[in-house]
Amino acid sequence: MTTETGTLFLHPDRNLALELVRATEAAAIRAVPFIGRGDKNGADGAAVDAMRKFLGTVNFDGVVVIGEGEKDEAPMLFNGEHVGNGRGPACDIAVDPIDGTSLTASGRRNAISMIAAADRGAMLDAHTVFYMEKIVTGPEGIGVVDLRQSVAENIQKLAKAKGKPVSEMSIGILDRPRHEGLIEEIRAAGAGTRLLLDGDVAGGIDAASYEGRLDMCIGIGGSPEGVATACAIKALGGLIQTRLAPKTDEEKQKGLDAGLKFDHVYSADELVKGDNTFFVATGVTDGNLVGGVRRKGPIIRTESIVLRARSGTIRRITADHLVEKWLDDNELAGL
Repeated sequence: MTTETGTLFLHPDRNLALELVRATEAAAIRAVPFIGRGDKNGADGAAVDAMRKFLGTVNFDGVVVIGEGEKDEAPMLFNGEHVGNGRGPACDIAVDPIDGTSLTASGRRNAISMIAAADRGAMLDAHTVFYMEKIVTGPEGIGVVDLRQSVAENIQKLAKAKGKPVSEMSIGILDRPRHEGLIEEIRAAGAGTRLLLDGDVAGGIDAASYEGRLDMCIGIGGSPEGVATACAIKALGGLIQTRLAPKTDEEKQKGLDAGLKFDHVYSADELVKGDNTFFVATGVTDGNLVGGVRRKGPIIRTESIVLRARSGTIRRITADHLVEKWLDDNELAGL
């Protein structure tokens, strides 16, 4: 299909992810001066502005189906916002300019900037309910692990499927007061916990990766992160299941009014339909998934990961950017 302005594609094509990674690179770079400065909203605001600017240059018609920020009044790319130049494939996107704002503000590991994309109408719009229960594993968990089973049963079954003793199982979980009971159950089952300070997207990808350090990632985290993680898990061939976890009756009613299902376990295909999904992430700070932004003389170096479900490909991209093209003199002290 063609127009006077060029070719229009009905679906996201293979080059889209390589365009989107420019936006996550920009967001990560702009967040660097805020690392360790204790200002998570400042970091998020800088990353949002940079991501929005670069998304505007991409040949696609994107709609933010689910974004980050509403639950803590932080800066955000808002739900329903149109991004891109309007030409090219029509897409749903899930964004988090910084997954790990607290990590960034405190100078800790594993903060990333990420975008997930799929065909228009493919993503579950769960923005009315901010949190969901999640369980993520690699391919060995398919048909074995189920969110409706006890934690101990899931660990035991997955250990058997992976051919390793329970004592060697590593379970990732956000370090939150709400998870105290779940942490005790994991340890009582004989497995070890890896407490995540923030960023369960990276934790989920780690659990689904064949070279990851985690065997499973579990617990309650953000709904935007759940949808984005599903895009990545489809490329990795792993398992993700989620169940909405409203904090109030009012929030649950908003979800019901929006057509969401409660006491229902959402599969990967319900979180995002089809296999034409992309996931891109750039490191803000160093982490297990990707390295953080580094200043090397006159350049800024970024490390990104690009996952495409249709082709099952995982690309790692290291890019060097001239400092003078990105930052003014007042910002260089942060690099």
